[in-house]
Amino acid sequence: MDISLSTHSLHIRQLVLASSSPRRRELVASLDLSLPVLILSTDADETTPADWAPAYIVEQLALRKARAAIESLQGDLVLNSVVVGADTIVVQGGEVMGKPKDAADAVQMLSRLQGREHQVYTGVACIGTGDGKELVRHRMTRVKMKALDTDRIERYVATGEPMDKAGSYAIQGLGAVIVDSIEGCYFNVVGLPISLLAEMLSAYGVEVF
Repeated sequence: MDISLSTHSLHIRQLVLASSSPRRRELVASLDLSLPVLILSTDADETTPADWAPAYIVEQLALRKARAAIESLQGDLVLNSVVVGADTIVVQGGEVMGKPKDAADAVQMLSRLQGREHQVYTGVACIGTGDGKELVRHRMTRVKMKALDTDRIERYVATGEPMDKAGSYAIQGLGAVIVDSIEGCYFNVVGLPISLLAEMLSAYGVEVF
């Protein structure tokens, strides 16, 4: 056993999730950690240079969110937390897609994705507030969407589900019926690759089981 890691783990009192996403909240809860989980939404700047690679975009945005959450912590929690930030984007033919601006934008996104394969990137950043240790990684999953006509796309958008989702669909919701196949981590497409997160948390002495 790594004694230094075991000793460090005794000081971690909580996990801070720097996200208001109910999907990420549910995925973290599914890990059934022995630590309490604090949810903090952040207003981190999400603009990025046009020449950044997708993997770098999600890693840097996840790190920005985690760092922004630390600024909101007070008291002992500043010294005894592991802060987790995450960010997800969809990439089609080199074009980065975030969340749609409105229904028309959602229809346009889905029209570009239908019948084709795209990639979903999620970046995960962990920061130990006690020593400032930062870990940043990402996962990529390939998703092939079914061929869809405009009427079906518009009906899906009318449900409201696509409006706060990267790429304008939710694989864990109604969007599952328009996905043909995936290659890679399913939870990465949902918005948080929990196997990756578990690996990263272990570096702070936080074990899932």
